[in-house]
Amino acid sequence: MDFRDRLSEIIEEKRQKLIQVSDKIWSYAELGFKEDKSAQLLCETLEDEGFSVEKGVGNINTAFIGSFGSGKPIIAFLGEFDALSGLSQSGGTTQYNPEEINGNGHGCGHNLLGTGSLAAALALRYYMEENNIEGTVRYYGCPGEEIGGGKTFMVREGLFEDVDVAFTWHPGSRNSVTSMSTLACYEVYFKFKGRSAHAAASPHLGRSALDAVELMNVGVNYLREHIIPEARVHYALTNSGGFSPNVVQAEAEVLYFVRAPRVSQTEEVYQRICDIARGAALMTGTEVEIDFGSALSDVIPNITLEQMMHDNFTALGVPQHNADELQFAKEIRETLSEADKNLEVQSNKQLVGKALSDLIDPFTPASGIMPGSTDVGDVSWVVPTAQCMTACESLGTPLHTWQVVATGTTSIAHKGMLHAGKVMAATAIDVLNNPDLIEKAKAELVERRNGEQYVSPLPKEMKEYTIRNY
Repeated sequence: MDFRDRLSEIIEEKRQKLIQVSDKIWSYAELGFKEDKSAQLLCETLEDEGFSVEKGVGNINTAFIGSFGSGKPIIAFLGEFDALSGLSQSGGTTQYNPEEINGNGHGCGHNLLGTGSLAAALALRYYMEENNIEGTVRYYGCPGEEIGGGKTFMVREGLFEDVDVAFTWHPGSRNSVTSMSTLACYEVYFKFKGRSAHAAASPHLGRSALDAVELMNVGVNYLREHIIPEARVHYALTNSGGFSPNVVQAEAEVLYFVRAPRVSQTEEVYQRICDIARGAALMTGTEVEIDFGSALSDVIPNITLEQMMHDNFTALGVPQHNADELQFAKEIRETLSEADKNLEVQSNKQLVGKALSDLIDPFTPASGIMPGSTDVGDVSWVVPTAQCMTACESLGTPLHTWQVVATGTTSIAHKGMLHAGKVMAATAIDVLNNPDLIEKAKAELVERRNGEQYVSPLPKEMKEYTIRNY
C-alpha cells in the first residue's frame, strides 16, 4: 500500500473522533489565551492516542506540546484553536443567525485548523510505529493566534530550538500550497489619562483623554501618505471614556495594529506613531501610556518543503462533494458581496460558475506578500515551515465572517480539515524518507534570512501576554 493511502486510511479510521473534537471546539468558541476547554480537549485526545503532553509551556496556561516517539528528526505540527469576538452564528445554516448577541465564533476556522493538524500528527504517529521509523512527532498547541501571538512567546522560550521541520495549514476557499510572506505586526495599546470636569459648567478645567485619542487617530491618518505603501495601520477604540457627553472624559484608549513586510520596517512606523501619540498628549494636556501588547514576525517561505507538499497534495487530489454540499455552498455564496464572489474567479478562470473549488491551484514559489499577519512567521524564522490551504468554505468567502462560522460544522469543512491532515502527514513521511531534504530546507532558511538572525519582536521586559477584557 502506498504511504499516502495508509495515512489517509488512518485518518479515515479516526474521522468521527476528529470531527467531534472540531465541533466541540467550535461550540466552545473561546478567545485567545482563554481557550481552557479547547486546550484540555486536545490534550486529552493526544493522551488517549498515546502522546505524552506537557501543559502550560512558554508561560502560557493554554499552550501545550504533545509528543510521540524519540530522537531525530523532530517533526512539528502547529495547531490553533482560538475564536473571534462578535462572530456568534448558528452552524449549518445559510442565513445570518447569531446564537448569542455579541458572542464569539470561529470566524477563521481555527476549530478546523487545530483538529486538522491533530489528524496529521495522529496519522504520522501510527504510520511511524507500524513501520519502525525513528523520530519524534510533536503537536504544538498554540493559543492566541488572532490576538497576542502565542507562537511568538513559544519561540522566544526556545520551544522550537530542536525541531527540524514544521507544518501547518489554514481553512479557506481554495486548495493550494501557500508560498508567500506575510506582514510583521505590532499590537499596541495607547492609554490616555486626563482630568474630568463638567462639560458645560467648567470645561476649561478638564483635560479630555478622548480628544487626545481623536487627535492621535487624525495624525496617524495623515501619516499614511508618508510610510511605505506595503505598510498597514488600523485601530479600534477600546475605551471612549464613558457614555456621558456632559463629562469631560478623563480616560480613553485605542488599540493599534501596525504592519509592514519586515519587523524593522514595522518598528520604524511604530516609533512614528508613538511620536504622534505623545504629540496628541501634549496638545491636550493629558498623559499617554504606551502598552505593547504583542508582536508577530513575517513568514519566511520554504520552497523545498512547499514543493514537496504540493506534490503530495497533487497525488492525493481534492475532496469530492455531493449535491447537498454543493447546494449549501451555492446558497452561502449568494450571501457574499459581488466583489468577494468575483475575487476568486478573477485569479483563476477555471473556477467560474463553481460554488466550491474542485482543483488545486498551481504552485508559485515565493509569490509575494499576503497582506495579513500570523505568528507562524516567528516559527518560520527558526524552523523550515510549510503551509497549505484546503477548501472548507464556499468560493470567495472572506475570513472573519459569519459565513465561515456557519460552514465550520458542515461536512464541507470536515472534508477539507481531514484532507489537510492527509497532505501534511504525507509531506512529513517524505521528509522522514529523505533526510537530505531536511538539510536542504534548513540551508534554504539560512539563505532566505539573508544574514539576519531571528530576534524576537517582543520587548525583553514583556514576560507574558496580558489578557484584556472588553
